[in-house]
Amino acid sequence: MNSRNHTPHSAPSAAPSTRSGLTRRRLLQGSAALAAGTVGVGALSACGGSSGPAGSTEIDYWLWDANQLPAYSAAIDRFMEKNPDIFVRVTQLGFDDYWTKLTASFVAEAGPDAFADHLARYPEFLKLGVIAPLDGLAPLDDIPAEQFQDGLQELWTGQDGKRYGIPKDYDTIAVMYDKAMLEEEGLTEDDLANLDWNPEDGGTFEKMLARLTLDTNGVRGDEEGFDPTSVERYGMAADAGVDYVGQASWSAFALATGWTFTDADTWGTRFNYDDERFVAAIDWYFGLVDKGLFPPFGMFGESSPPQTQVQSGTAALALAGSWMITTYNNMEGMELGIAPLPSGPVGHPVSMFNGLGDSISAQSENKEEAARLIAYLASEEAQQIIGERAPFFPSTDVGTQAAVDSYAESGLDVTPFTDRVKNGETGLYPLVENSSSIMPLMQTAFDQCWMRRIDGADFASFNDRVNALFE
Repeated sequence: MNSRNHTPHSAPSAAPSTRSGLTRRRLLQGSAALAAGTVGVGALSACGGSSGPAGSTEIDYWLWDANQLPAYSAAIDRFMEKNPDIFVRVTQLGFDDYWTKLTASFVAEAGPDAFADHLARYPEFLKLGVIAPLDGLAPLDDIPAEQFQDGLQELWTGQDGKRYGIPKDYDTIAVMYDKAMLEEEGLTEDDLANLDWNPEDGGTFEKMLARLTLDTNGVRGDEEGFDPTSVERYGMAADAGVDYVGQASWSAFALATGWTFTDADTWGTRFNYDDERFVAAIDWYFGLVDKGLFPPFGMFGESSPPQTQVQSGTAALALAGSWMITTYNNMEGMELGIAPLPSGPVGHPVSMFNGLGDSISAQSENKEEAARLIAYLASEEAQQIIGERAPFFPSTDVGTQAAVDSYAESGLDVTPFTDRVKNGETGLYPLVENSSSIMPLMQTAFDQCWMRRIDGADFASFNDRVNALFE
């Protein structure tokens, strides 16, 4: 989902034809990456060979996450063993290239049969009719929503009540840190396990950030004489950018006040950036810059992501998505620790809940075969295979437990991520239309607030402009 935004979504009653008037501009308007979209699909590289045995039906499956490739390749190999009449070509591309070339493939009517889809993209795909409704495809009709973690299938259900994706995994947010750093500071894992937060004074979470912050003279953020303008180690790491979803940044705090993004769980038509709870949370979050506990705007770029800040000691704690577990765990010179998000005014932590899905192209001539594939990927057998190899959490209980057990065998406790789902302490990713227009509009507001040029109350005017998109 970062790749999840991973970094970060009116359905027609049936997928309309895309053979007239479909252009890259219409497909993903506003995406600069599409400038490279003229690359033909023939330039893509596939895994597992390019053609199947004589008499088999060949289908293409695309995904973007290289970390997911081994797990899904193993499951798809097993699928082909059980279904010798189908041959699956698996293509993996980097995140930006993925959407550029997927768009190009739709325009050229040469796209994959099935592909990994994202909540930020599928409403536009749905609106343009380039993904097919999954209802009526026999292999998928018997898969109940209850097979997946609560709420996942709802995210992939259109306003017409039809499904346009089968949940493949989910992600939540937790706090990453270096155990050696914590020990050097005379603290224990238990000291991070039960922190609380509120937008007035930041609670014990802000006290911990201050305790872990150091200025260039070695003075801690909670000591007299601390210089917030000359910081050697920030209490909390920062991504290069903070967007309107704030999946691994501000959302954990805003959601913990009881605030919600929109007026409905899914397909909302009114955003709530003018809500006093959001205003208080965002003022606290970016106010950490003034206190020297959070990096100023532009301090760290794409070459110094949060995991590098934690590794290098320029930041103590980092909010991160579960898709980043393996990346953090493989950082040289640090021993990964994972702590839960702080408990908020609602009485418990709240993590954004996001999930990728498998969709089928409306242009595919092999929808039944593609449906057999993604139905298998959602089966207990495949979820077990994927979970045992996964650097992420598959969408079912079986797959999730397999992943938790796999991490535990390597000595890593990932329950701060999975407990949020187990305890129902999540807020859904904002699944809405117009996300491609909302993103640049709200980016200005978040950048300006981070630069300390506006405050939370100023988001009301931006909120009005966002809501006007739905009129």
